[in-house]
Amino acid sequence: MFPREVLNRLKWGPEGGLERAVVTYLHRGAPNDELYIRGSDIVELERSFFCTAESKIPYHRIRRIELDGNVLYDCKKE
Repeated sequence: MFPREVLNRLKWGPEGGLERAVVTYLHRGAPNDELYIRGSDIVELERSFFCTAESKIPYHRIRRIELDGNVLYDCKKE
């Protein structure tokens, strides 16, 4: 499953959960080249990227998506 699909399921699925998710993504220059964002900070899911109040992050930069400590997506296992 692709990261966009996982985020859309969390946002639109019957159990919800996007606001409880943690998304780790590639960010050059950050420690280990990774940063994370809470799902509650995601304001829009668009076709090629997701939006926060400050930026647009392409889905291909997503490395991991977790919900309540459970890994839903890990790019290393895809």
